Amino acid sequence: MTDLSLIETRLTAALDRIREGSRTLAERPAAPDTSDAEARIAELTAKLDEEQTANAQLVERVKLLKERQDGKLAELESNVEAGRTRSARMDRELQRLRQVNAELRDINTQLREAVSAGVSEAHLVNKAMLAELEALRATQSADAAEMDAILDELKPIIEQEARDATG
Repeated sequence: MTDLSLIETRLTAALDRIREGSRTLAERPAAPDTSDAEARIAELTAKLDEEQTANAQLVERVKLLKERQDGKLAELESNVEAGRTRSARMDRELQRLRQVNAELRDINTQLREAVSAGVSEAHLVNKAMLAELEALRATQSADAAEMDAILDELKPIIEQEARDATG
């Protein structure tokens, strides 16, 4: 019988340990459901991928816009430089025209004075004719510079109209 009471004691102790373990398990918070966490991780990963794709697309758009803007800026700078060159040429031609016209007025004044005095000086007549020829050349150069400037302004407009007509 001692064996029986020993077995009974051992069984009672084992049952007490089981009760204590089940109480401890009941008191512990339940383990999170891994399927919910995995679904949430998959959802967040998909959103992250979407945002990365959108970000890459925006970066590409910004790059294209910057390239386009740089091209337009270079074109505008080129146009400004061409305008400055045309303006400088026209200014030189106009200055030359003013100078030649001033010389022509001076020589004509001298010629009028000589004619009024009754003196006919051939060198003044020659100087006057040369000055007048130079004035005509200067006028022609100024007109050519102005015409070149006008043509340079019209050329892009005409080319655009031609592209629009064929396109």
